Amino acid sequence: MKHAIMTHAHIDHIGMAPWLTNHGTTLHGTDLTAAVSEIMWADTYKVSDIEGYPLAWDKRDMEAALDSWVPHQFNTWFNVGDWKCRLHPAGHIPGAAMIEIRTPEATILWTGDIDTRDSPNAPKAIPVDCDILCLEGTYGGRTHPNRAEEEERFVARVLEVVSRGGLALVPAFASGRGQDILRILHREAPGLDVHYDGMGTRVTREWLGCPEFIQDSRAMEAAYRWSRRVTGKSDRKKALGADVIVTTSGMLDGGPALWYLNRLRHDGSNAILLTGYQAEGSGGRRLLERGALPIFGKQTRVPLEIDKFDLSNHADHPSLCKFASDCAPSHVVLFHADETAANALAEDIGQETKVHIPSNDDTLDIVGF
Repeated sequence: MKHAIMTHAHIDHIGMAPWLTNHGTTLHGTDLTAAVSEIMWADTYKVSDIEGYPLAWDKRDMEAALDSWVPHQFNTWFNVGDWKCRLHPAGHIPGAAMIEIRTPEATILWTGDIDTRDSPNAPKAIPVDCDILCLEGTYGGRTHPNRAEEEERFVARVLEVVSRGGLALVPAFASGRGQDILRILHREAPGLDVHYDGMGTRVTREWLGCPEFIQDSRAMEAAYRWSRRVTGKSDRKKALGADVIVTTSGMLDGGPALWYLNRLRHDGSNAILLTGYQAEGSGGRRLLERGALPIFGKQTRVPLEIDKFDLSNHADHPSLCKFASDCAPSHVVLFHADETAANALAEDIGQETKVHIPSNDDTLDIVGF
């Protein structure tokens, strides 16, 4: 493979890139995706070493991958062989891109992960006319609550916890959710004492180095500087007296969140506010289902109030269907979706256009535009 275009820098999308570049692949993506990749790869390498699971690449591959980036701005054409390509905002996180590919035969739009709503930090994805739409389907068959109302509910819950003398622990993903939480709290409750810990602090610094990819970068910078960044053990102990701690990991599988949780669980006035998807088997899912999760290798009961808020940066079912209709393709190829989600989308989108749900290793022949 000579070229690979990376839609964004979440590890489930770039995690194998160092292996690819070891085989001579050039990486394409936005400047911000390239900037954040080093943090994401380094963290993956560290966690694999600690937990003892093998990676398909090593540090030398990671260093080679960092030299393999060819970064691009949005709406700027570049060539990959006979194909013309350009990147469009995907709305998922700042720097996330959809890929428009013009071949001699057809125009293809690969969405990557998209959100068709404006979020605090990323502008929404805009439909692009195409012949073939490759559409993510994470939330097929599901509808999000109103975003503004969910943000209001989150802030109200934080203020309720603080008013009774408690601390709100907000586990958040390092690239996307944590920064959104800071923006929301800074905008709606600037009097709060909010501490920001974990890998997200480093990711945010990279974001601020690429302000052109952030929706209102000055507001993001103001929120970041308003928060108290945790940089060491002494800061972490001070954070235990805060109103809110925003920290990784978003699924409670590691990071400073477990350190805080182990100390906060003894005071019932505290609460855990989950703001992201909790995967099957994750610490956050176990906490929701069983009231306990592994902390430093020991199954630990956490007798605190736990709330979950839908602040997803993926488009939901109605939004995906409308996006597909507005792109007006002859064919839609669904990916990044489980069987239930893909079938739900295929049923609705298939009323207007031909839908394909390929499996891994399938060759998909598309004719007739």
